[in-house]
Amino acid sequence: MTDTKVNLGGLEMPTPVATASGTFGYGFEYLGAVDYSKLGAVTAKGIRTEPWPGNAMPRHCEVPGGLVNAIGLQGTGVEHFLKYTVPWYRQQVAGVPLVANIWGASVEGYAEVAARMGDSVDAIEMNVSCPNVKAGGHTFGQDPAVLGEVVAAVRKATRLPLLVKLAPNVPSIVPYAKACEDAGADALSLINTIPAMVIDIERRVPVLANVTGGLSGRGIHPAAVKLVYDAHRATKLPILAMGGVYGAKDAIEFLLAGATAVAVGTATFSNPGVIAEVCDGIVAYCERHGFASVRDLVGALKEG
Repeated sequence: MTDTKVNLGGLEMPTPVATASGTFGYGFEYLGAVDYSKLGAVTAKGIRTEPWPGNAMPRHCEVPGGLVNAIGLQGTGVEHFLKYTVPWYRQQVAGVPLVANIWGASVEGYAEVAARMGDSVDAIEMNVSCPNVKAGGHTFGQDPAVLGEVVAAVRKATRLPLLVKLAPNVPSIVPYAKACEDAGADALSLINTIPAMVIDIERRVPVLANVTGGLSGRGIHPAAVKLVYDAHRATKLPILAMGGVYGAKDAIEFLLAGATAVAVGTATFSNPGVIAEVCDGIVAYCERHGFASVRDLVGALKEG
């Protein structure tokens, strides 16, 4: 029997398969459609201090190889999340850790929402692909120094396991991974969506009301594997890998590249059962290749 338990920076996961933030609602919407016993963790939609409406419609578009979205981090706000969402999740979903994805428009905003989480959730994932309004709109995840500042502030605000979700559109992931490690992060989460745009050629206008969005799905998987590989070689932090996981093969690639766990996102829209398929496929692979534990796969890539 393969041991499927993994430790993601202090977050004990019964399996190495999680859900990606923004694709699984607040964790309970898939009841009856997903085998939750196969899940190692659920990452909820992004939460900030106040409710946020997101972007105008239309805000998503299916493309070959994936989905381009500009939802705009629509969310209920931390008060509603703590008062209603978390208790409901705990009542409906037994034994699956809940990860709160947080974001903010300032360092103080990040720290406040992290502090208000208390111990109501099992871990915090920071989305740093957000504009820092106090720095003229410069994105937190695009400057290692600013990234380190916001991670350090959240680290002081919470004792929960802290994951940082990194943006892929940087020249090298290495300085960003190191900045997170130096600032006290417990794990990395990567990758976020890749900046993208779709044009309606008949009307000669952008398809999305926001003009641009983020590409997720099969098309970004090879890029995500490469970034996970680079981050694993640059830091000792465990990695939650995501980006184009549509089957066990995709997940195993991530594990061999250095990820401790994987998250399934866009694939659940068309096939909610993919989560169980990925988990079972990882176990089958371990049994076929003689690995007693999923942990033995982490970074087990043969090179040269």
